Amino acid sequence: MTLTEMRSLLAKRDIQLTRSLGQNFLHDGNQLRRIADAAEIKPTDKILEIGPGLGPLTELLLEKAGEVLAIEMDVRLVDFLCERFGTEERNAELLTGALQNQDQAAVANERAAFHLLHDDALKFIKREPRDWSDWKLVANLPYSVASPILVELALSPKGPARMVTTLQLEVAQRLMAQADDDDYGVLTLLVQLNYEPRGSFKIPADCFFPAPEVDSACVCLLRRETPLLPENLHATFVKIVKRGFSQRRKMMMKLLKQDWAGDKLAAAFAELNISPMERAEKLSLQQFVNLTKLLAA
Repeated sequence: MTLTEMRSLLAKRDIQLTRSLGQNFLHDGNQLRRIADAAEIKPTDKILEIGPGLGPLTELLLEKAGEVLAIEMDVRLVDFLCERFGTEERNAELLTGALQNQDQAAVANERAAFHLLHDDALKFIKREPRDWSDWKLVANLPYSVASPILVELALSPKGPARMVTTLQLEVAQRLMAQADDDDYGVLTLLVQLNYEPRGSFKIPADCFFPAPEVDSACVCLLRRETPLLPENLHATFVKIVKRGFSQRRKMMMKLLKQDWAGDKLAAAFAELNISPMERAEKLSLQQFVNLTKLLAA
């Protein structure tokens, strides 16, 4: 779908894009293909797409994958996508049955099985926890909800095998950051606990309509084969990370004393050779993991 086609279609259907929904649609064919290529999609893959918009990425996904589930919040776009791809909108209850009963023989057909859900994706993911472990997330995420969606999926015990997402550049930099980087923080750690960043590329603003006021990038995240922490310690890890970065320039041990006894903290920091004067931004992911194990004991 070219920019001219996108403009014409929106005008014809009298669709005014909404800034609050993060509606900046990627129209550049080369960038769309780079996103699909980064996902390394196989004919048997199941793809979750959030915020399909007018469906330019959806079209590529349907050509490559075995099954695509798209979640769109804007009912005007849902109506258009139903017409474009010859499908029907499903509610969550019908969707569950469709996904469970999908005939895998049919998946290998000329076009992938396509499910379209009219819903708020973040609320849907929180409301209906499900096994995404054999799915891939491939999406141009609405910037207003990109971070919470990624955290929700990344901390899920059965998160997607791979997540390839377009985001604001500053969010992408946080996802790729390492200890002591300016962008290193809560988002970095909550996502990298279960996912390894495998690369990113910038996408110019003029590849979108309307052009956003911020720079963008696509990031590829791969689920770790071996979890760094068991699921029952995730809550403790999150608590330590959020408390440690709650006042970025303060000593981490002092902040953690709001939740743990001073002697226990001192012993844990000493065992891990972490200075009691250290700030959270200096600790690596592995140090946070090790600290979680000691403080949870």
